Amino acid sequence: MKPKEIQELIDYISNSGLAEVKIKTDEFELSIKKDSSNVRVVEAAPAPAPAPAPTPVAAPAPVASNPAESAPAESSNLVEIKSPMIGTFYLTPNPDSPAFVNVGDTIKPGQTVCIIEAMKLFNEIESEVSGKIVKILVTNSTPVEYDQPLFLVDPAG
Repeated sequence: MKPKEIQELIDYISNSGLAEVKIKTDEFELSIKKDSSNVRVVEAAPAPAPAPAPTPVAAPAPVASNPAESAPAESSNLVEIKSPMIGTFYLTPNPDSPAFVNVGDTIKPGQTVCIIEAMKLFNEIESEVSGKIVKILVTNSTPVEYDQPLFLVDPAG
C-alpha cells in the first residue's frame, strides 16, 4: 500500500465510526485502531522489502456513539433499538421513498424501522418492542457499529 492510500483509509475510518480495522495480505499486515484521541497505524511487511511505517495521525474529535448517554435521566424509561450489525444506516428503502419511521410514530414488534447495508446486502431491521419513537439517534446514510443505539422508544407511548 502506498502512503497516500493508507492516509485515505485512515481518514475513512476516522469518519466512519469504526473503532478498529485489520487488513492482512501476503505482502503486508495493516492494523488501525482508534482510541479517544489518536489513530494508531502499525504496518509490518514480512516481504524482503519492508515498507516504512507511517507516523500516527491525529483523529477528528470522536462523535458520541450513544447520544442517549448525555441525558440519562430523561431516557431512563426509554428502550433502545440497537444495530445488530456493522454497516450503513438508512431510514428509507430508497432515496425517493418516505422514511420507515419518524419521531412520534407508534411502532409494534416485527415492524421494519430501518435498513442496514452490510457488504452490499440490505438488511431490514425490525422492532422487537412496541411504543412510540422518541428520538432517531443516527443520521441517514451514516455508518453504524454493532450494538450501537439507533432509536429511542417510549414503551408507554
